[in-house]
Amino acid sequence: MYLLGYDIGSSSVKASLVEAETGKCAASAFFPPQEAPISSPQPGWAEQDPADWWAYLKQATAAVLSQSRCDAADIKAIGISYQMHGLVCVDKDLKVLRPSIIWCDSRAVPYGQRAYEALGEAWCLEHLLNAPGNFTAAKLAWVKENEPAVYEKVWKIMLPGDYIAMRLTGAAATTVSGLSEGIFWDFVENRPSQRLLDHFGFEPSVLSPLVPTFGEQGRVTASAARELGLAAGTPVTYRAGDQPNNALSLGVLRPGEIASTAGTSGVVYGVIGQVAHDPLSRVNPFAHVNHTAADPRLGVLLCINGTGILNAWMRRLVVQEGVSYAEMNVLAGEVPIGSDGVSVLPFGNGAERMLENRDTGCSIQGVSFNRHDRRHLLRAAQEGIVFSFQYGIEIMEQMGLRVDRIRAGKANMFLSPIFRETLAGVSGATIELCNTDGSVGAARGAGIGAGIYHTPDEAFTTLERLDVIEPSHGIEYRTAYERWKSYLKP
Repeated sequence: MYLLGYDIGSSSVKASLVEAETGKCAASAFFPPQEAPISSPQPGWAEQDPADWWAYLKQATAAVLSQSRCDAADIKAIGISYQMHGLVCVDKDLKVLRPSIIWCDSRAVPYGQRAYEALGEAWCLEHLLNAPGNFTAAKLAWVKENEPAVYEKVWKIMLPGDYIAMRLTGAAATTVSGLSEGIFWDFVENRPSQRLLDHFGFEPSVLSPLVPTFGEQGRVTASAARELGLAAGTPVTYRAGDQPNNALSLGVLRPGEIASTAGTSGVVYGVIGQVAHDPLSRVNPFAHVNHTAADPRLGVLLCINGTGILNAWMRRLVVQEGVSYAEMNVLAGEVPIGSDGVSVLPFGNGAERMLENRDTGCSIQGVSFNRHDRRHLLRAAQEGIVFSFQYGIEIMEQMGLRVDRIRAGKANMFLSPIFRETLAGVSGATIELCNTDGSVGAARGAGIGAGIYHTPDEAFTTLERLDVIEPSHGIEYRTAYERWKSYLKP
């Protein structure tokens, strides 16, 4: 018995086939082999053709079926993870009307800002938990004003995962989690926000009917089954945006748990057990995959732009050519916690929402020419990245998070002992590094939604933990962090 998970990213579409009983990945594949194209007709625009996602999904499905030699009838459920905040517009025949405006497109910023001011900042934060910003609702407002002929034909709007589910099942549907990430969900009224819809002039019917995040959302049609080589009638039983799904993939479902990634940029996604917002809108709360009105679960999302990109910059400019990241870690480990007084503010990759959209740039503080060398810079860079994570965690703590454990994949910056030991030490949390990814997590989510796993805990009993780091040297790390924070002037 197998579970099939899809991860619809902006770079590629990945499919994983997971054995339900053992939790082992039987096969995985992604397409295209090189990064998927993103069209930018004007500066700040970013679009993709949803038909391309479907084409990549067909290739990935064929590859995992071939690798595993699985009988399609043995696939009992399908789960979908997807790039968040995108906009897909379809007509009454479910035909796509224009390319998808994806997450990194910035054209809708003025529309979100005007709505924030017109609706009232306090109302937006209390009801929507976020400013409308550059999210899906604002993107639709851009289409309405700039492409009225297209807008007149819009029957339903979809997030990228909704589109893939529609191609599989033939039905338009969405989730509470999806509407919250599009900034359509009113957490006070516990329904789509009529006031937001009225402000933008959207008919409520433009939103698709709700289905549960976990549970039957539709079944694979005969035509989709022929295209994909799947069995008609296979249920789609889970969908979620990539960051909530990454948290699910790591078994992060309870208040106090955090999922984190640290590639070029970094993400901290913490779960809280009440509806809350940051009054300065420095982080983004969304309905987590297991959120209900009766038992709230919010995923609070923090994105740090200057993460692994700082470490890569240090590698290019501070060490000799050919020195590996592992060798850099060895050099950095030769100096003590706190880098002997050197602090690095890692914000050199653009404005940071956590800093109220200030673009402070990266800076290095406390250098003495007579005491410090490249080893201190290398360690201070890693510590500075971690300290930016901790700064964001403290914002979440003000919203009610009580950090207990942080889970991440053993990849990118989490391969560095200094990075993960610093994070454990300064946060006081246990760090667990796990072997999983988004498509595998989507497959496990499908198993929960299909009732193959009776509880989420059962779904993650087979999650492989590769390493556990307990907090230590807390005083030294906190001292270095407080010094770092003193340089972070408003």
